[in-house]
Amino acid sequence: MRLQQKASYDASSCTDSAQRLGVYCHVPFCASSCDFCAFYQEKPRREDLNRYLAGMELEFARLPRERPVQTVFWGGGTPGLLPAKDLERMGAALLENLQGPPDEWTVEMAPSTVKSDKLALLRDLGVTRISMGVQSFHAQRLEALGRMHRPKQIYTAWERIQAAEFPQTNLDLMFALPGQSQNEWIEEIQLAAALGPNHLSTYCLTFEEDTALYVRLAKGELQIDPEREHEFYLSGWRALAELGYAQYEISNFARPGGQCQHNIDTWRMQEWIGCGPSAASQYEGWRFQRPANLDAWLEQVSTSTQRPAGAQRLDAEMLTVDALIFGLRMNVGCHLPLIAQRWGAADLMQGMQPFFERLQVEGHAHLEQGRLYLSESGRLLVDSIAVGLMESLEK
Repeated sequence: MRLQQKASYDASSCTDSAQRLGVYCHVPFCASSCDFCAFYQEKPRREDLNRYLAGMELEFARLPRERPVQTVFWGGGTPGLLPAKDLERMGAALLENLQGPPDEWTVEMAPSTVKSDKLALLRDLGVTRISMGVQSFHAQRLEALGRMHRPKQIYTAWERIQAAEFPQTNLDLMFALPGQSQNEWIEEIQLAAALGPNHLSTYCLTFEEDTALYVRLAKGELQIDPEREHEFYLSGWRALAELGYAQYEISNFARPGGQCQHNIDTWRMQEWIGCGPSAASQYEGWRFQRPANLDAWLEQVSTSTQRPAGAQRLDAEMLTVDALIFGLRMNVGCHLPLIAQRWGAADLMQGMQPFFERLQVEGHAHLEQGRLYLSESGRLLVDSIAVGLMESLEK
């Protein structure tokens, strides 16, 4: 069985007139650190929670009210770890500083944090999607990942999410876990699909520095096997397609109407403003990141209304290259003439033509009416293709 390659392409998304704005809020609090996680996080102490909320209110007050915000995403950390009163405070402060409610609003939650009062509050605020980090339905795998929840909590949390009637739902799964078989991976997908979310995200286990799993890798207790990972990718993609989840990005699958627009806007190099410690922004021609430290972040947002020192000025080459790298992660690929037009990068794009042609000759990409998109083999090599694209500019 070969996976469906073609997908509809919204050409208007590549034009300047379609510039969209998102807001990402990083909630850094976690009850414990998962063995695979390298994101900035803190223990949820009451004093720190209060300081964090005050800092977020300062960030929200500086959002541009002259432009509508189309999407909001609360990630972490564990946003759902915040008590209901804190979620209400942060949500109300955000809405107070927006031109109007966003079209899409996603909040990440861990199964152990899913409570009915929190869900009701989030639904009333206007949240449209709950994204739950399941990772695995097997107790042994969860323990190996350092996850706090157990399989029973997944089902209890899901019942509560369904009862709250959010328009959209997502579950996160991980694969290529130590000791995991192909059959176990397919079972994980089937268990997740049986719950009926309209979106699934699947992530290959990665070994980030300064994580417990990386330490085990460095000691030789674990090994990276690219061929094994490719088998997991392919078997997962095929199982998800058979279950009605269309792949629209390397790690993301949706039933009709279930795609995450916030992420799509990010991959298409639209604009977003990051709020919270370690949150990144791409706004008004600049890219910058807040300090990954609660104290340093609070000092920065309390003492300055300017973009932080070290902000990177974006030019046509950077935006064009990033639009290609992230655009090729999506099944619809990139419309090359429109990207060149958007940033006036026709000469730059012309210089990449030999690389694009080589991808086609090798069977890793197809070009149809100006749209370059990866084949199945290309999607398996997407990271090395990104490296090759950047190297092609240096020749």
